[in-house]
Amino acid sequence: MTFLAIDVGNTRLKWAMYDAAHPGATLLAHGAEFLEHIDQLSETGWAGLPAPDRMLGCVVAGDAVMRRVQQQIEQMAHWDVVPQWVVPSAAEAGVTNGYDHPTRLGADRWVAMIGARHQVLRQGRARPLVVVMVGTAVTVDALDASGHFLGGLILPGHGIMLRALETGTAGLHVPTGEVTLFPTNTSDALTSGGTYAIAGAVERIYQHLAARCGEAPACIMAGGAGWKMAPSMTRPFELIDNLIFDGLLVIAAQRWKI
Repeated sequence: MTFLAIDVGNTRLKWAMYDAAHPGATLLAHGAEFLEHIDQLSETGWAGLPAPDRMLGCVVAGDAVMRRVQQQIEQMAHWDVVPQWVVPSAAEAGVTNGYDHPTRLGADRWVAMIGARHQVLRQGRARPLVVVMVGTAVTVDALDASGHFLGGLILPGHGIMLRALETGTAGLHVPTGEVTLFPTNTSDALTSGGTYAIAGAVERIYQHLAARCGEAPACIMAGGAGWKMAPSMTRPFELIDNLIFDGLLVIAAQRWKI
């Protein structure tokens, strides 16, 4: 069985083709496109791919973008697959949803938490878990050792922070600065400020979760800008490149009992 996993973020669409729909499946092909270019996927990135037997996706960019992706799937003449999209629910794949309105939780956060919990269980015993997604926006989510999602934070990513400062503050421009302990120029001050804001949010959730659960949580970080945060983190963490795909594989295996 070939399986197509799709992750549609706020900036890019990422896709991966696997030889099966379960964790540990072999990656056959993968790619990414900025959202403004996804209307050519059927002629570019997907051209020549084997027809997937199943497809499961995660989309946070809105229904209009989802429809554009579905149109590209329909244009693949040799494909006969029904697109399916993850909608957060009260519980799935070992994670229960503590959001006030479960379906309003971002699908990317939900899938990432499922993927991260699977990673922790695969490595050993169940532990409390902090899941950090660093992209256009940053999310910092907390799960207890039973897999119950307790809640989390949403804050701007690096780019949004810097653009907001550039727009609202005279004389500041988006910098190419470095993260330093004591910045002595504006570019370094802006870059360091954004980085430490994110690291501080992670540290605060980590402390709350450790106090709530009575033990040190595991911490998993993902997202396109996760590598930027690595040197500034104050707690041990694991950086995972394709956490959304990991979560989609776990969900697919559960739904289709593969």
